[in-house]
Amino acid sequence: MTATMDVENILSGTPDSLAGQVAVVTGASSGIGGAIALELAKCGASLCLLGRRVEELRDVAKSAGDFTPQVACYQIDLNVDSEVHTIASRIKDDFGQVDILVHSAGMISLGRLESASIEELDRHYRINVRAPYLLTQLLLPQLKVRSGQIVFINSSAGLNASLENGQYAASKHALKAIADSLRQEVNSEGMRVVTIYPGRTATPMQEAIFAAESRAYCPDMLIKPEQIASLVTHILKMPLDIEVTDIQVRPRRKL
Repeated sequence: MTATMDVENILSGTPDSLAGQVAVVTGASSGIGGAIALELAKCGASLCLLGRRVEELRDVAKSAGDFTPQVACYQIDLNVDSEVHTIASRIKDDFGQVDILVHSAGMISLGRLESASIEELDRHYRINVRAPYLLTQLLLPQLKVRSGQIVFINSSAGLNASLENGQYAASKHALKAIADSLRQEVNSEGMRVVTIYPGRTATPMQEAIFAAESRAYCPDMLIKPEQIASLVTHILKMPLDIEVTDIQVRPRRKL
């Protein structure tokens, strides 16, 4: 390595890889979660991929296997507490450590408060709030030992609610509160907790939202999942003496 490269690395604040680290990624079967998983693999991290659709998880694992030697898939319904407990135990048995936890799973259902069912509000809470809370709680002892990092993929709705997404926005505001409180809780442990707030991103979930809104889906005008993934891995490679807390990302062209 040349002296010039040493200076560049110091200025960028990032090491060359995440080799030797174990990363857990929820919602890893597609969209932002899948893109983050692949980017982490390219950085050399071992992967624990969590998601409902096992065949799609295996597709991501196959692609990730070109870059990292260890990838495991865990089929899970985050709506079921017992499955979260089981998967957390399996990860501990299979890998023995956790360095990175990325919460990318989530659900959304649009509707006005006047007519949206209370059951849908409960579902938003269980998947978007309770599940990441519980999984974090179960993996936190391992993360503390490793001075680990936790990334919450939130949403622009976690900062500003809009028409017909009150249930989703409420869950994302709650997720922000969890991350903010957790950050203060583990700061003295040398851990980093960061929340990313993407605007509209070209994912299958966003395509479904456009359909529900009766709007033409134009992915070229949206954020690409790979752009969020690149941002996340850049943050994860920064020295832990730098605290990164909240980052908003929006498409330049407003829809």
